[in-house]
Amino acid sequence: MLLHIDSSADATADSVSRRLTADFARVWRERHGTAEYRHRDLAATPVPPLTAAYTALGRRVERQGFVPPSKVPALIESPAEQREWDLTLPLITELRSAHTVLLGVPMYNFSVPASLKAWIDRVTFPGAFADPDTGQSLLGGTRVVAVMARGGGYGPGTPRESFDFQTPYLKAWSDNLGVAPGHLHLIAAELTADVLPHLAGLEHLARQSLAAAREQVRALAAA
Repeated sequence: MLLHIDSSADATADSVSRRLTADFARVWRERHGTAEYRHRDLAATPVPPLTAAYTALGRRVERQGFVPPSKVPALIESPAEQREWDLTLPLITELRSAHTVLLGVPMYNFSVPASLKAWIDRVTFPGAFADPDTGQSLLGGTRVVAVMARGGGYGPGTPRESFDFQTPYLKAWSDNLGVAPGHLHLIAAELTADVLPHLAGLEHLARQSLAAAREQVRALAAA
């Protein structure tokens, strides 16, 4: 199953991350035919931020060790906790079912959008992706493709390389969930804010970056 998640607040054709994830999804669906595909638009249907009831339930689950989602309901102690679990379980189930997770990730203020962070916060529930018998990650074989769009240039050797909190955050999150290092693919299209005066003269580099990102996206989708 392909789980396709967009987080850009821009739902128009101007969104680079949405255009690239759409490319991936189209190629993937052409290749995989009737395989299951799910699209979640976090801007159109936001994931609610966490509440105190979520954290209370999460701490109670953590104290029990590796608790599979099927046993979490037995630990719920209030209607508020039940509501939080009802919001969380479908997202966990989607992620556990996916063979490939496709993330559209524009850079907002040097990191990921709040809409994506809310989804990450909610799905990263204690023990949700750990085998209750071995403690091993259930996402070891899951492929994660994060398609990043940046208005400026943040690649290695650029003056703003240290401003990129998007890439290390996504790496740390996927590693924490147990995604195998070789199964995480980070693709960046840079200099996408070509309307900004200080980027004048760099249009050719922006076109090159976008073309390279599109090529990588299509190759990964066809793999």
